[in-house]
Amino acid sequence: MKTRSPKTPAPRLWAGLAALGVTVACGGAALSWSGKEAGRPRVNDTRAGVSYAVPEGWRHDPAADRELLGAFSSRISRASDTAEDATVLTGAAGRPVPSAQLRRTAEGAARSNAAFFFPDAAPTLTESRRTELGGRPAHTVALDVPHDGGTARVELTVVAGTHPAFLLALASDAADTRVLADVHAVEASVALGSKSG
Repeated sequence: MKTRSPKTPAPRLWAGLAALGVTVACGGAALSWSGKEAGRPRVNDTRAGVSYAVPEGWRHDPAADRELLGAFSSRISRASDTAEDATVLTGAAGRPVPSAQLRRTAEGAARSNAAFFFPDAAPTLTESRRTELGGRPAHTVALDVPHDGGTARVELTVVAGTHPAFLLALASDAADTRVLADVHAVEASVALGSKSG
């Protein structure tokens, strides 16, 4: 079973992300390396209003970000010896997400993304918790999905507010604690700022 690429155009993605209210923005994301924090380079995604550190062993390709589906504005990935085994995507939601609706919004969007990236598998909810991202209320949902004889992980965090953002992590092995630690380090490094128009 193959997973879909964030570059793959598919009408199902737009329906799947409708729960999050993601809009298709014109043009590419304004991205830059903004120096190093604690020794790590950062991606500054002005379209989503998100900045985050890139863990060791992960890579960011600003040119490839321009080829992402319009729902996403930046992407970092980690490769094992044989293939890419994890990706973190960011983007901006098209409508405000009040704190009271965070759980429902995050769970619906996580399931929709799991259905898009793993269309032939039934996800299992493994975690749904309130958290903070960049100092703002957020909600994180983790789903485990059968994949290639093992279990993949889909983890989505939605930030509340008038200019909400999201982080979507896809890991090919839900039991790989190093990859999940990197994903959580990305979330912990998030700083939220103003979005570009």
